[in-house]
Amino acid sequence: MTTETSTTTSTTTTTEQTAASTAYQMEPAWWTNSVVYQIYPRSFADANGDGMGDLRGIINHLDHLAELGVDVVWLSPIYRSPQADNGYDISDYQDIDPLFGTMADFEELLTGLHDRGIKLMMDLVVNHTSDEHPWFVESRSSTTSPKRDWYYWRDPRDGREPNNWGSFFSGSTWQLDEATGQYYLHLFDVKQPDLNWENPEVREAVYAMMRWWLDKGVDGFRMDVINFLSKVDGLPDAPPVEGREFVNAFALYADGPRMHEFLAEMHREVFAGRPGQFITVGETPGVTTQEAVLYTDPRRAELDMVFQFEHVGLDQLPTDKFAYAAPAPGAVKASLYRWQTALGQAGWNSLYWDNHDQPRAVSRFGDDDPQWWETSAKTVATILHGMRGTPYVYQGEEIGMTNYPFATGADFQDVEVVNYLASLRARGGDEETALTGIRKISRDNARTPVQWDSGPYAGFSSVSPWLPVNPNASWLNAAAQVGESGSVFEHYKSLIALRKSLPVLALGSFEAIESDAANPAVWAYTRTLGESRVLVVANAGREPVAVDVGEDWVGARLVLGSGLDVEPVLGAGPVPLAGWESRMYLIK
Repeated sequence: MTTETSTTTSTTTTTEQTAASTAYQMEPAWWTNSVVYQIYPRSFADANGDGMGDLRGIINHLDHLAELGVDVVWLSPIYRSPQADNGYDISDYQDIDPLFGTMADFEELLTGLHDRGIKLMMDLVVNHTSDEHPWFVESRSSTTSPKRDWYYWRDPRDGREPNNWGSFFSGSTWQLDEATGQYYLHLFDVKQPDLNWENPEVREAVYAMMRWWLDKGVDGFRMDVINFLSKVDGLPDAPPVEGREFVNAFALYADGPRMHEFLAEMHREVFAGRPGQFITVGETPGVTTQEAVLYTDPRRAELDMVFQFEHVGLDQLPTDKFAYAAPAPGAVKASLYRWQTALGQAGWNSLYWDNHDQPRAVSRFGDDDPQWWETSAKTVATILHGMRGTPYVYQGEEIGMTNYPFATGADFQDVEVVNYLASLRARGGDEETALTGIRKISRDNARTPVQWDSGPYAGFSSVSPWLPVNPNASWLNAAAQVGESGSVFEHYKSLIALRKSLPVLALGSFEAIESDAANPAVWAYTRTLGESRVLVVANAGREPVAVDVGEDWVGARLVLGSGLDVEPVLGAGPVPLAGWESRMYLIK
């Protein structure tokens, strides 16, 4: 993140902003050619034999990360927590949950990463806390508590909830506190009350906590639902929906009126003037390309990059996440291309297929049929890593882990699914039909243990883990791939190395090839930086295709491909691609 101080919160360009932008253009930020690896600690590796991943398990696998070649580790929450939402409900921001280890373990992990040239990005969850956090315990103690206004408290309306907002985790966003007779706001679980960022004391307490972690040596933050911090004044009702008591009020709490002001203030109070090179990533559900440019334009000094959700929402109905609807042919491609173009001159993309909140990439965007699994895993990786932005690899993605074959509703542990099914049963819905979508979309797909080897419990633990191991671990595991020429792991390793060795992959402009539009399964685009050019061609389908890339690419050198026996130099005529084949060519 740039360290210039900026007090500007509007779109007006100041002298200081212009200078920051010029510096950015002359000396690209270090994270432009970096790759981030996300670790979801409870599912990464268990070192103490309790069936739950922990910090020492991560320490034991640091050489795996170094071998892969990643530059940054994003660590999902390890703070003290009641674990109502697997750690995204924090009761102490400055302590380690015993489930994962101790602060000494964390410090050893941080040192181990830094010794290998890998930075550490912590997960910052400050839209809400746990209801067991001392701030909230004090806030709910009395209507006159000095911290009452640290959260959103409202009187009942006609003896019921203050408004009609619906929670992400089903039901109302409001919970009645019997002792004081008021309701508190929780956009997520009832044990995750929302902080009131309108209160300057809240903001300063958060900034102080962030500075504390930077002083310990962490290298930045991934900021959970950060664009929810500013709600519409007055918290009015959302437009009603027939047949629903509580409705989606997204427009009333996302990208609110003071959002840019808060982020600019955070930059000034936490990062500006501090020595070091940091990274800030905002998780921004529902963000538009226009808003994303504002959030990530370096002249504005707010965020370095954002996670947008457009491409991962194309298989869901707006009114029901688990009502699966296959995307229209070419829709995912069109979405990502649009983001490439929109953030091509200012701002920066986070490139991802999956994470702890999304199902497995190869099952969702590739083809996990055993015949196509390997080559499709390589191809979805090539498509993403060839684009402009910072690529993210979610644990297990580098070996092509797939969705878990969940059988019944009782198999799921994610609070989102558990609450959804309870709500569905209460209103007499069809559970079996719902499970069709849940199996495809559930977050539990991403949370099954990492498959390290073919031994008992896939080498994750010595005991039965908190979520079951995918049965395909007998052949799909890291031990079978690391160092194995042509494996999915080695393909990811090559992609990461290419981003470091070819500046065009980090900074080059993006342009789709015209023939790309003729076939929804074809991805064909170029990256250009000066005289250096990269061509990416991919077939996201089982049927062979031939891609016309024009005569300008004759003689281009193959730098990476997912297929076998490919000529090292591109000849004349269309590029023939087998099912789920991809290639990357270079002219330099």
